[in-house]
Amino acid sequence: MTPEQHIKKLRDALNEHNYRYYVLDEPSISDYEFDQKLKELQKLEEAHPEFFDENSPTQRVGGTITKHFETVKHRYRMYSLDNSYSKEDLIDWEKRIEKIIGKKVAFSCELKYDGASISLTYENGKFVRAVTRGDGIHGDDVTTNVRTIRSVPLVLKGTDIPDSFEIRGEIVMPLDGFTTLNAARVEAGEEPFKNPRNTASGTLKLQDSSEVAKRPLEALIYNIQGEEMPFKTQYESLKKIRSWGFKVPNAAKLATNLDEVLQFIEYWDKHRHELPYEIDGVVIKVNDFEHQKELGFTSKSPRWAMAYKYKAEQAKTRLNKITYQVGRTGAITPVANLEPVALGGTIVKRASLHNADQIEKLDVREGDMVFVEKGGEIIPKIVGIDFTKRKPSSKPTTYISKCPECKTELVRLEGEALHYCPNVKDCAPQIIGRIQHFISRQAMDIQGLGEETVSLLVTNGLIRNYTDLYTLTKEGIIPLERMAEKSAQNIINGIEASKKVPFERVLFGLGIRFVGRTVAQKLATHYRSIDKLSKATKEDLMSVDEIGVRIAESVSNFFATEENMEIVERLKQHGLQLEISEADVKDKTDKLEGKTFVVSGVFEMSRDELKALIEKNGGKVTSSISSKTNYVVAGENMGPSKKAKAESLGISIISEEDFLKMI
Repeated sequence: MTPEQHIKKLRDALNEHNYRYYVLDEPSISDYEFDQKLKELQKLEEAHPEFFDENSPTQRVGGTITKHFETVKHRYRMYSLDNSYSKEDLIDWEKRIEKIIGKKVAFSCELKYDGASISLTYENGKFVRAVTRGDGIHGDDVTTNVRTIRSVPLVLKGTDIPDSFEIRGEIVMPLDGFTTLNAARVEAGEEPFKNPRNTASGTLKLQDSSEVAKRPLEALIYNIQGEEMPFKTQYESLKKIRSWGFKVPNAAKLATNLDEVLQFIEYWDKHRHELPYEIDGVVIKVNDFEHQKELGFTSKSPRWAMAYKYKAEQAKTRLNKITYQVGRTGAITPVANLEPVALGGTIVKRASLHNADQIEKLDVREGDMVFVEKGGEIIPKIVGIDFTKRKPSSKPTTYISKCPECKTELVRLEGEALHYCPNVKDCAPQIIGRIQHFISRQAMDIQGLGEETVSLLVTNGLIRNYTDLYTLTKEGIIPLERMAEKSAQNIINGIEASKKVPFERVLFGLGIRFVGRTVAQKLATHYRSIDKLSKATKEDLMSVDEIGVRIAESVSNFFATEENMEIVERLKQHGLQLEISEADVKDKTDKLEGKTFVVSGVFEMSRDELKALIEKNGGKVTSSISSKTNYVVAGENMGPSKKAKAESLGISIISEEDFLKMI
């Protein structure tokens, strides 16, 4: 078997496995086997760059940086849908249709996915472009990001595939994936996302496609646009495009009359919470394409389609008590404790009140009958009060002025919505929260030590901050509740092993406000040691790529605090990694310091290796050519548009050999 044949065989196999896993939900091999095949393909492609294919399964991982998303005109306009909220609306709509068509029509009933609309272009059975809805006439080209979504087929399967067409669908984030993503963000000290829809939409516009690849997006398809399609009805088209490899949910139903449409609407109003993703209604379409053409469009919407929107889910219950939670950063969150009430398929006992401003705006009080709404939010929220049920003896809510845990006077920073407890040293929830963050998987990853054990250690006075972990002994731990000798030894072993965790994860573990994993990585790479970082001014910090005022102030304030510097010194004494080792930097130079490169084409070495060499020698790699670009490293098959732009801007175009001579 030739290398080319081997590569093709692996690509076909991986595409099929990918289809079975992400579209059919019927995996045929284990994740490990899939990863091994993918690694094998990557090695072959690196060894034979002449067989590069942008639609190879290896291109799913992303890595391309897009600073500015190009605006593209849709070949077929993306219209909005008219909305209806009642049976009467649909009856009137059906009458208008029958008046134009002259007879009864059938309908395709489909779920209205709550995500971000997308248009995918395919030519000769291959994925070419992805464009957001935008204003319906123009949208943003997000091809590099959508390419990472596993349920978007890069190469189609089956027969009767038109030479060129556009597929319309919705990019959604399944509820399980959204919950997992938010749990990771909370663990990383970052704000959780509010709802799946906004998260999916925002993810499509991330600049780094490798970050998009990490998020659990799916593409649910509902429409095709093109010439000479091999089907005559909407319902038939859904079956056909599903056979080509697209993810088309099986919920769609053919309705021969409006009664069947209403049954579909009623069924999914009751059962929508059983779905793995959010919907906000159903879409009803005239099934026959010839009838659709005859009905045509208004200036904004097709006359042959209607969206039936479900009302935002609300429930009324009593607010028994307002309590306040203290986070690891000292942020105070008010929580409404409710009489349990059924809402959105779950029993709701608590709802978010967000902050003091929200409480004042709603004039919410203990004892009130309140309206609670889910409406896509991860945590139910109170949206109104039934003032007719308010007791005459009711008194306005006075927001607490002291920490509910340590009784310290709260502060409210300028421009901030939340109140904070400034007692970082003695407020138990803050102490416990910071240590729990420090030991978390994405920070120090201390094996054997869980959140409950941290609480026990703090409560029993064995530790006061995360540096105290490194003075613990097995004998000191064993007396704790439900602690055996083996468990105690595992904790000590895990703490000792954490001394080898690299600097960027230690930095993240310190729990500096607004410093998530990515920011910690950038700061560690730039400053290379905690000593240099601690001496950086706010202005110095803001010169680091993607570090803004808020992060710079937070980092500067952290190291300006004497207690924090004492903690850093203790961590040094315990032998933690607080600098990037010489082994990591010995091959680094500043030969390309201040120079910006664009890499385009096929080279002897892999593109990733070439980019790594640029960065190792102090240079910066970007994906698009601009006036700030110093060099374009050009290989075989360099894009003609990039070459023309580089020449028009007078940017030096160098070969791989020229670049290697530079370093």
